[in-house]
Amino acid sequence: MKDDASFFRQVFDAQYGYVYHSLRRLGVEMRDLEDLAHDVFVEVFENLHRYDRARPIKPWLFAFAFRFASDYRRLARHKTGLGVGDDDAVANDPSAEEALFDREAAALVRRALEAMPIEQRAVFVLYEIDETPMREIADSMGISVNTAYSRLRLARATFAAHAEELRLSTERSEKGESE
Repeated sequence: MKDDASFFRQVFDAQYGYVYHSLRRLGVEMRDLEDLAHDVFVEVFENLHRYDRARPIKPWLFAFAFRFASDYRRLARHKTGLGVGDDDAVANDPSAEEALFDREAAALVRRALEAMPIEQRAVFVLYEIDETPMREIADSMGISVNTAYSRLRLARATFAAHAEELRLSTERSEKGESE
């Protein structure tokens, strides 16, 4: 048991950020992230005896994060709207402009991810962002490799459609500003 507690502490310290950011990419609101990340780790601790230490830890952790994010979205405990700090004033220096651009780009990516069904988003995030092998994704989600690839294909199409929509929207707004 002491070995499990020590191992859990190592996992928590090393992977808390990964779980936190995975939950965010899966659509959990900022105000709920910390609580939900801790809930994930409570569940991880309770199931640590089931983890095969010969396998990578991230897909196993992502499976917990995916289930918690799915429940979170299904229960609709979150509300849409502005979060804390969304209307921060921005100074006109280049670093502030770059920070604003980075925040806007992140918001656009987040909107594209939010447009995907959670099953597609999970595969997309694991494969495209976390670079997890497809076999591990399929195993951690309890689906076949073919199903995982199908979800990835659909997610890529959704992401590309949203990226194009956002590009056109940006072009229209830039034309409006120059007139």
